[in-house]
Amino acid sequence: MFDAAGRLIPIRRSVLLTKYERYVGIDWGSEKHRACCLSAAGKLLEWRWAEHSGEGLAGLVDWLMGMSEHQPTLVAVGIEVPRGAIVETLVERGFAVFSINPKQLDRFRDRYSPAGAKDDNRDAMVLADALRTDQHCFRQVRLDDPDVIRLREISRLEEDLSQDFYRLANQVREQLWRYFPQLLQLAALPEEAWIWDLFEMAALPGKAARLSLPKITRLLKKHRIRRFDAGQIHDLLAVAPVFVVPGTAEAASERILILLPRLRILQQQLSDVAKRIERILEEMGAVGPDCQPGEHRDATILSSLPGVGRKVSATVLSEASQALADRDYHGLRCLTGAAPITRQSGKKKQVFMRYACNQRLRNALHYWASGSIQFDPRSKQMYQEMRDRGLHHNRALRGIADRLLEMMISMLLHRTMYDPQRRVA
Repeated sequence: MFDAAGRLIPIRRSVLLTKYERYVGIDWGSEKHRACCLSAAGKLLEWRWAEHSGEGLAGLVDWLMGMSEHQPTLVAVGIEVPRGAIVETLVERGFAVFSINPKQLDRFRDRYSPAGAKDDNRDAMVLADALRTDQHCFRQVRLDDPDVIRLREISRLEEDLSQDFYRLANQVREQLWRYFPQLLQLAALPEEAWIWDLFEMAALPGKAARLSLPKITRLLKKHRIRRFDAGQIHDLLAVAPVFVVPGTAEAASERILILLPRLRILQQQLSDVAKRIERILEEMGAVGPDCQPGEHRDATILSSLPGVGRKVSATVLSEASQALADRDYHGLRCLTGAAPITRQSGKKKQVFMRYACNQRLRNALHYWASGSIQFDPRSKQMYQEMRDRGLHHNRALRGIADRLLEMMISMLLHRTMYDPQRRVA
């Protein structure tokens, strides 16, 4: 819904609650799960253990089918996790599965045990009864598109590989700082392949000082390095080394030489993962038969926004898939941490930054806003206005990100690409 100026009016959608005949709570575990079944009136009907195996989950489905007279649509299942084998099995068989944040479940548990007692039976019963009485606090689980599942796993893998890569690069830097600090003047962090090749040519300062200009020239030409010339590097390597006790340089250089092959493998894997993500985004952005002329897919619309690149697109599309599908602006604000937390009592009112959110989405939104103020004049202007009002950098970026989310939802509702001439916020 939009106002006269064309701005999206954030209206909270009404929650339509469905009545079920059976309410099941499942306290999931790594090896087995505890299930509790209640009637619509809250009467305890039956308990059951289910092994985490194909046979065990099949037995759980058969048990639920028997409890609902083979009508899975009459059964609501409450569980803490929004995905996994048990969730996907139940959703695929037609059961209504609802997930809840573990912190919310902990608050529901206090209804039944103010002393803080906790066990598998109690958790399963609390899940079932809370779902029966407070269904609006749960989020119904829907199975994601196969492309979204693949994109989520690969984008998370890219983040893990990146952390491993920079962890190893920092280890190499620390060893160089011990005995060969002049090499770090070429790169503050040794994360480039040409630095590794240069180190392998001369791992000790004495040997590096004797490197010939032709060798250095060939190395720079091979890696297409133009910010340095051979003479600069030759002079830098000829600087007198720092003093270390005998054996330190040899031990540190040996450690670095052992780490370099791992860095090369991680670099190659990161390159491969980036190409895979780009291919998936291209496939998700391809125009399908359901699109009308002038309409675009979500991936294409998102990538047209200023400051959005491969990583931001992949993270938003995979981590917030359900909120995007629902065009849920409020849910997206909470997931990304853009919505603040207000605490008010009497005349006292405090507004805090939201910490309970998806950290990957928070980081993606931060980088999106940072890129937007560089490439989009309107975002840059709003950022400067917020800074002039005394807001610090990160708070101003969150304000920019909130407006970008509002604009993105409007674009998705109309299935149109970003047009700076039509922007009003």
